[in-house]
Amino acid sequence: MKTISKIAVIATALTTLGGAAYAAQSGGNDALAINQAKVSLSQAISAAEQQHSGKASKAEFEHSKSGWVYEIEVVSGDKVFDVKVDADKGTILSSAEDKVDRNDDHDEKD
Repeated sequence: MKTISKIAVIATALTTLGGAAYAAQSGGNDALAINQAKVSLSQAISAAEQQHSGKASKAEFEHSKSGWVYEIEVVSGDKVFDVKVDADKGTILSSAEDKVDRNDDHDEKD
């Protein structure tokens, strides 16, 4: 019975240490992850601008379900598009017209 208790304690310790190591690794500034991106910010902006024949007005580097992405806002004529570009492949993951929402944190604030 003592052996089972020792094994349980060791397993718990290893799990705790593994979790702490993961947290320490991912606990830093997310912006530093851009150093690992295969596609530069300027390349992502260029891809988004070409997608809608417009000009980028805002760009962010974010972590999503599919990994690291650039979220770029592109102005084309009188429309604004939200474009997501894969940070490793440079492909357009999604593109949608931005609807003005007065409660949207991404739109201009007073």
